[in-house]
Amino acid sequence: MKQLITIASVLVLSVNMASCQDAGNSGTASSTAASAGTNKTISGDEFASAINAGGNIQLIDVRTPGEYAGGHIGNAANIDINSDDFAQKVGALDKSKPVYVYCLSGGRSASAASALQQMGFQEIYNLAGGVMKWKAEGKPLGNAVAATGNGMSMDDFSKATSESEYVLVDFHATWCAPCKKLAPIVDEVIRTSKTGVKLLKVDADENKAVVEAKRIDGIPLLELYHNGKLVWSHAGLIDKDDLMKEAGL
Repeated sequence: MKQLITIASVLVLSVNMASCQDAGNSGTASSTAASAGTNKTISGDEFASAINAGGNIQLIDVRTPGEYAGGHIGNAANIDINSDDFAQKVGALDKSKPVYVYCLSGGRSASAASALQQMGFQEIYNLAGGVMKWKAEGKPLGNAVAATGNGMSMDDFSKATSESEYVLVDFHATWCAPCKKLAPIVDEVIRTSKTGVKLLKVDADENKAVVEAKRIDGIPLLELYHNGKLVWSHAGLIDKDDLMKEAGL
């Protein structure tokens, strides 16, 4: 009896170890296959092809209603991932049919795709780079409502980046987690730099004319202007020392 118990214990331990190893090795940054289905990040061309094919897909814009009103892809339904009823609304979708999700730059839609996978959806496809990259590639948005805000024009932007010898521009958004991490780093650089560099913060949601004219396809994005001319840029997070070294601040 003791031998049987020991053998059974070894088998259970072996199964548990194999399960842990499988969990640690599964998944990549762009595609994850799980028991609940497939969660894959795809290019704008692949995303557009699926929409244009006219198949039985479910297209979901997980941005805010305000962002959605500014223009969205195809006949997408708007289900804000940060809304209180997100789970309830996506729960009404057909889990057996493909779901295509997107947001502004790909972060929120990646989170939405993971949530849908956990809920049992069989096929989820996330748009790489979101609406920003989609528009930078020249792909259209439809059903835009005229903006009522007073966003910065390119003329305004040019003037602002020429007002001081050095101007560091921080393109960000309130919902962008990496942007929030970068903000105090940028503030510290501005405070400690001996160049007298000035900071210009540009909210990507509130200044769409600038973002579209410059074909910005991701945030956070830093740009350094010297006497009105772009001399350095960096996409994504960066620490203080590297920022000051690379930008010459």
